Amino acid sequence: MKRLFDIDHWKIKTAVLDKEEKRLQESLTSIGNGYMGMRGNFEEGYSGDTHKGSYLAGVWYPDKTRVGWWKNGYPEYFGKVINAMNFIAVGILVDEEPLDLAKQPVADFHMELDMRRGVLNRSFIWKSESDAAEIKFTFERFVSISQKELCLVRVTAEVLKGSADLEFPPRLDGNVTNEDANYEEMFWEEAGRTLDAPVSLSTKTIPNPFGIDQFTVTAAMSNRVSGLRQTGCNESGLLVEETFSGIVSADEKVVFDKYVTVVTSRDIPDAEQAFIAKKMATEAAGEGYDTLIAAHERAWQARWTKADVKIMGDDEAQQGIRFNLFQLFSTYYGEDERLNIGPKGFTGEKYGGATYWDTEAYMVPMYLSVADPKVTRQLLRYRHQQLPGAFHNARQQGLKGALYPMVTFTGVECHNEWEITFEEIHRNGAIAHAIYNYTNYTGDESYLVETGIDVLVGISRFWADRVHFSKRNQKYMIHGVTGPNEYENNVNNNYHTNNMATWTLQYTLDALKKCPLRNGQSMA
Repeated sequence: MKRLFDIDHWKIKTAVLDKEEKRLQESLTSIGNGYMGMRGNFEEGYSGDTHKGSYLAGVWYPDKTRVGWWKNGYPEYFGKVINAMNFIAVGILVDEEPLDLAKQPVADFHMELDMRRGVLNRSFIWKSESDAAEIKFTFERFVSISQKELCLVRVTAEVLKGSADLEFPPRLDGNVTNEDANYEEMFWEEAGRTLDAPVSLSTKTIPNPFGIDQFTVTAAMSNRVSGLRQTGCNESGLLVEETFSGIVSADEKVVFDKYVTVVTSRDIPDAEQAFIAKKMATEAAGEGYDTLIAAHERAWQARWTKADVKIMGDDEAQQGIRFNLFQLFSTYYGEDERLNIGPKGFTGEKYGGATYWDTEAYMVPMYLSVADPKVTRQLLRYRHQQLPGAFHNARQQGLKGALYPMVTFTGVECHNEWEITFEEIHRNGAIAHAIYNYTNYTGDESYLVETGIDVLVGISRFWADRVHFSKRNQKYMIHGVTGPNEYENNVNNNYHTNNMATWTLQYTLDALKKCPLRNGQSMA
């Protein structure tokens, strides 16, 4: 097995720029804060094989479901996360030549994701072709978990030998596409830009024919630099940038800090976004880089104090468990009950960035054991909020009750494979079992009796309508399903599906005994 990174208990690190595995390196060094995140892309850009990706939780687009046939109840669209504005970009020119590690050899390359601190670092030494100049470049980046809208980038250029003409053009760039889906389509149109410091750029998702709200995103950047002077401010379609430049000689150092704030229409009305984002960026720059990274590190330390799992005698396993926890906590930590856990987090576009039943089946037990119970309760609230969508899904199949989706952003099913959309109905059992897990683990029955019971009753009514009674066998049956292993489609009486349906019905009946009457009537 090829190893890309060194074994380290707390870090994902390497001294090798593996151009053949650049995309995988980017995935494994992704960072996020639950609100936004990005792959381990290079701030200065990279002309070789790369996958640029910055993503905003809850910002998505409904793509037309592409099939050669149609079936009753088939989803109208397939929801997909979309690549958002590139707000980490800091172009670098040395003696008017773009710095590009795909083309230029460098020495002492080092890259590391410090999982304890939630910080991505990278450094290398650039040498001129004549060997007359040497510059050590250091990059540090984090998305703050103490202020969700904030991303900071620090670039340091230390001249070790000779002198060089340096130019830094930090930018906000909305000229982005999705690579994994939709064949390089543009999902964004410009909604506005401002050039008075701090500069800002607003983008809006293109219209769609499905009645899904368009999303507006605004980013602002405030740049602070020592060792260079500002020499310009430029704009073009979907892009704003500032320029800082100067001659730097041996033993001199440039320190460049980029403070970026990102707000979306999920929280801020369109008309107020530029003002608020610019205000946040100004305030962040006023607090200073050291203060903000210290607050971020304290917040990560609080998470690790509760969650860290120590494995003795197996360094690889120790690194692995911390990496898994780090990526999951970077994706979701319960701050927003409108959000859930995308299968790839902020590492890429596969699986559409949507919510799957994997959350309840696999993630809920993990969060219960290593995080505050309120994190899991937020996941349960997410499903309760989407109960109307589950009722819609069942009606689309001509059934009563609630059928939770295999894939969703809103509660309405948006997966475009028939054997999943129609047959993997075992997902309903996972939703119900998550309520049991939370209640059983915490001993707190308040969610169950106040709102969880609505979910259980809806799911149970679906199961009651989905079964049929076999006179020949004198048993209830569930035909035409795909089990959770997905090995076979359209099978009858899958053990797991039948067992979860039976368990859910009994658990709901038992739970109803604990619930007060509503309007003087039982929910049964």
